[in-house]
Amino acid sequence: MSQHLQQFGNHLILGVSGTTLTDDDKRVLSDLKPVGVIFFAKNFLDGTPYPIWLEEFKKLLTNIREYTERELLFTALDHEGGKVVRTPLPITRFPVAHLLRSRSYQVAKATGLELRSLGINLSFAPVADIFSNPQNPVIGLRAFSQIANLAGQNATEYYRGLKESGILGCAKHFPGHGDTSQDSHLELPVLNLSLEDLKNRELIPFEVLIQEQIPLVMTAHILFPQIDPDLPATISTTILHQILRQELNFSGVVVSDDLDMKAVADMFVYPQTVARAFNAGCDLFLVSRNISSSSIEKTYKIAENFISCLHNGSLTPSVIENSHNRIAQLLTKTPQYEVFPLEKQILVDHAELAINCCFDLE
Repeated sequence: MSQHLQQFGNHLILGVSGTTLTDDDKRVLSDLKPVGVIFFAKNFLDGTPYPIWLEEFKKLLTNIREYTERELLFTALDHEGGKVVRTPLPITRFPVAHLLRSRSYQVAKATGLELRSLGINLSFAPVADIFSNPQNPVIGLRAFSQIANLAGQNATEYYRGLKESGILGCAKHFPGHGDTSQDSHLELPVLNLSLEDLKNRELIPFEVLIQEQIPLVMTAHILFPQIDPDLPATISTTILHQILRQELNFSGVVVSDDLDMKAVADMFVYPQTVARAFNAGCDLFLVSRNISSSSIEKTYKIAENFISCLHNGSLTPSVIENSHNRIAQLLTKTPQYEVFPLEKQILVDHAELAINCCFDLE
């Protein structure tokens, strides 16, 4: 059984409990051996001097590698700027994407250096959504612009900065979360847009980033009834395979948004859901363990459902092999960084850059 569970681990990015590993953390890391780990504020020892929290985080990373027994690992953060920053000071608090404008590349390059110093190699950024609905409770100023072309341009500049700093970027949330009026952390948003609507606006930043060869795209937990009336984007063949893979020609790794989010959390208790997601084109599954206290049991359940689907034929070995190959090809090219302290002058320069963004000083 454990060997099969580890096969699912090849497709799993998992969160851990805190600044040290609990017995449950050790068990799930050992049993599933996830190919990646995502970190949140709870994983950093806040309120302590920089050298102390940095050393504690270094120990946490070392222990994670010990229990996963993986030399190559995706180490990930949601690190966009604004409110979406998980790390303690003195890591720079860059402003929201909407304020970066012509400084997007410069900020991303600085951000990449800071992430690298933490041993992070994957940032779930840039946001490729458009600030197209002022009532949006979850995207808003996280988007680079209200204008599709400008959002695409600035998001691409941001990705280039990350790439040049040696950090993987990820375009999110496909096929576009900017026009929703609901928060997918709390419920399943419904967006009544046609495919033509998406092509004329929402898909434009993703197209530009795919042309720039961004390696990962994250799905949106959103239902688009005019495109697929039954399934949200994360498990929709129409959206992930036909639109993303075939029409936009994306050949990289597709990662789900957090499966703990209420928009899809209940769906993934059913065995067929994980098969649908793989068959639709999803490669990596993100479980933050940051929202639901029961998510460790759910993670095991999804892994067991994965095994059942392989045995009953609803998931074919070829689908899993193709998915695994996409992940493995990316992982072998992904640097594995050691944690190191940043020099004071670097942090001072980055703080000045953040201030200039806020006041739009050119």
